[in-house]
Amino acid sequence: MRSTLFALAAASLFATAAHAAPAQYAIDPTHTFATFEIDHFGASTNRARFDKKQGAVEFDKAAKTGKVEVTLDMTSVNSGTAAFDKHLKSKDIFNTDQYPVSKFVSDKFVFDGDKLKEVTGQLTLNGQTHPITIKANKFTCYESPMLKREVCGGDFEATIDRTQWGVNYGVDWGFAKNVRLVLQLEAVKQ
Repeated sequence: MRSTLFALAAASLFATAAHAAPAQYAIDPTHTFATFEIDHFGASTNRARFDKKQGAVEFDKAAKTGKVEVTLDMTSVNSGTAAFDKHLKSKDIFNTDQYPVSKFVSDKFVFDGDKLKEVTGQLTLNGQTHPITIKANKFTCYESPMLKREVCGGDFEATIDRTQWGVNYGVDWGFAKNVRLVLQLEAVKQ
């Protein structure tokens, strides 16, 4: 009887260890970049980035599950041209006086075997929230020799129809509706 109880206790302990809690990560703003690209009449591509961002990731490698929340300070948009930045912040486009932040929240990581394929979630922009799927072009975790902690990160992208979020400026003139979002993200284990 004692050996049976011992075996059950050991099995229970092993099962608990195998299902460890997800790890918590804080986004490293020095290795995280959020940019967008939009076609300009077929002649060129307008690009800009958001200089201020923050967020957190929860990731369980064994279960292949996770959560992510990334917040962008829309007032930090930076195209490299002050006049264009001012227009991007205006009511015509991001309306940063009324909606100073944008947020992506997800609780679904999709894997193909051991490879992260995509992250699905909700994007809030201009006061509206709609689902998006962000494709993972690459993703890995590594032990940072500088931080002496685990870092997970990758390169992600999605294409959205901006009019879903009420960003309609220039559509009547032939400006593209589709915007390519590119996110390079690294997060440090806490």
